[in-house]
Amino acid sequence: MTAIEYHRAEGVGVLRLNRPDRRNALDVAGYRALTAHLHQAAEDDDVAVLVLTGAGQGFCAGNDLDDFVRHPIRDDQHPAYRFMYALAAFPKPVVAAVEGAAVGIGCTLLLHCDLLYAGEGARFQMPFVQLGLCPEFAASVLLPALVGLPKAGEWLLQGRAFDAREAQAAGLLNGVVDKGDAYATAMASAQQLAASPREALLATKALLRRPIRAMFDSAMAEELTALVRCQQTRAFQARLAALVG
Repeated sequence: MTAIEYHRAEGVGVLRLNRPDRRNALDVAGYRALTAHLHQAAEDDDVAVLVLTGAGQGFCAGNDLDDFVRHPIRDDQHPAYRFMYALAAFPKPVVAAVEGAAVGIGCTLLLHCDLLYAGEGARFQMPFVQLGLCPEFAASVLLPALVGLPKAGEWLLQGRAFDAREAQAAGLLNGVVDKGDAYATAMASAQQLAASPREALLATKALLRRPIRAMFDSAMAEELTALVRCQQTRAFQARLAALVG
C-alpha cells in the first residue's frame, strides 16, 4: 500500500493520504512524497486543479508522533517544512475534501487550500499548546485573518475541537455535505474549475493568495524558532513520552 497516492484525470490531480491504519498521520516519508507529488502536479500542464483528501474514516491525524520522536523539526529543511512551502507555493487551485478528523498539521494545511468541503461529523483540532508546542504553517497569522482573533484564540490557545458546522460558520469551510460526500463534492467543484480558462484561473489564485504570501515567510520563520524552543522544554518532552508510550 502506498502511503500517499496520486493520480490525475480530466484536468484534476488527486492527492490522497493513504495510511488509514494510522488515521493518515504524516511521517517523514509521507511529507517527502507529498512534496514530490505537488511539484509533479505543478509542472503538469494536464493538471489544472488539485484535490486533496484522505483515505478511510479520517482526513489526517497530524504528525505521526512515533516518527516525530525520531525526526524532530530542527530547521526549515525538515521534510514537513519542505511540504509546507510546496503547498503554500502551489500555483493551481487546491480543493480539500475532509471526512472524520483533521488534527494538527492535518488542520493547518487546510488554510492553504482554496476551497474546502467537509462531511457531517468531521472534526477539527489544533492542540499545539496542549502538547507543549506552538502553531505552524503560518497558522498564527492566517487563522486570525480568516476567522477572527477571538475564534482563533479558542482554537489555538485552548486547543478546542470543533465540528464542521462551527468551521463553516466561522468561515473556514465552503460547505458541509452529507457524511461520505465530501470527496464527490470536491471533485465536482474541481472539475468545474478545470473547465475554466487556465490563464484566468491561475492569475486569480495568485491574486487571492498574494496577501497571504506577504505574511507567510516571516510567520514561518518566527513559528520555527518558537517550535524548536518548545521542543526542548520538559513539558513537551513529558507530553510526548506519555503519548508514544
